[in-house]
Amino acid sequence: MHSIPDHLKRNLDILFVGFNPSIRSGQTGHHYANPNNRFWKILFESELTSRKYHPSEDFTLLELGYGFTNIVSRPTKGAVDITKEEYKEGRKQLLEKIKVYKPKLVCFVGKGVYQEYRQKRNVPWGLQEDSLSQDTMEFVAPSSSGLVRMKIEDIIEIYRELPELLKE
Repeated sequence: MHSIPDHLKRNLDILFVGFNPSIRSGQTGHHYANPNNRFWKILFESELTSRKYHPSEDFTLLELGYGFTNIVSRPTKGAVDITKEEYKEGRKQLLEKIKVYKPKLVCFVGKGVYQEYRQKRNVPWGLQEDSLSQDTMEFVAPSSSGLVRMKIEDIIEIYRELPELLKE
C-alpha cells in the first residue's frame, strides 16, 4: 500500500489537511475514500461545494481552489498507528508545503491534526489566532470520520465558517 498523492497548487483558497490516509484511501489512491467518512457530505452541506463529490473526483477540487494533503502520508487503520517520528517529519513537510504553495486558509480536518502540527493541547474550533504564516489563516474543524461522536449538523456548522472567512 502506498501513500496517496497530494493535490496542491499555488494560492489555493483552502488546503485541507488530514491525519493520514485510511487503508481504503491507500487502496484507491483518493482522499477521504472510506465509505464511513463524511467528508464529501460535509463539504456539500456546508456549501463549500455545489454538489456531493465522490472521492475519485478529489483532484478536480483543485479547480474550485481546494487542495488536499495529510500530516503523515502512510496509510493506517487509524491515527493511533502513526509514530512520533512520522509526526515530526510530517510537521516539517507540511510547514514547507504551506510556505511553498501559500494557501489562503489551511483547514485541519480534526483537532488532533492541528495539535500535532502546532504541538498545542488547548485548541478551539474555528479560526486560530496565531498562524505560523502571515500569508495563511489556520482553521480547525472536526474530523469527518464516522467515529466522531459530534452531531453531523454541528460539524457542518463549523465548516460553514470557511466560505465566510474566504469572503473577508
